Amino acid sequence: MANTQTLIAQAYSAFNNRDIDGALALMSEGVSWPKASEGGSVIGKEEIRAYWTRQWAEFDPHVDPMEVIDREDGKTDVRVHQLVKSLGGEVLSDSEVWHVYTFEKGLIERMTLKEAKSGSGAAPSAAFAKH
Repeated sequence: MANTQTLIAQAYSAFNNRDIDGALALMSEGVSWPKASEGGSVIGKEEIRAYWTRQWAEFDPHVDPMEVIDREDGKTDVRVHQLVKSLGGEVLSDSEVWHVYTFEKGLIERMTLKEAKSGSGAAPSAAFAKH
């Protein structure tokens, strides 16, 4: 497997630079991704592209990995500093959250959110609640 630390750093850098193609290149074809600003999840690269395009038209999210923990069960926990602003620059959320990744053949296969309260993920993340 590719070095998860490097892969994670590349993925967050691409996201923060709005480089959709660069981020998607690090993912499997059937990748599963949470829709933090809408609730639910999407499957596949083109659904992620459409979701991020919608999200970035409404919000200015920026996430920086602070800690990466490779777990024995094959998953990787990433503690991130998440700053979500309105397009006008108003801070909507400034928090730390956990993202959980699963990799397959050196690519991101799945990402989930580890919220403070357990839930189905059907609702938007609290970071986007002020919208």
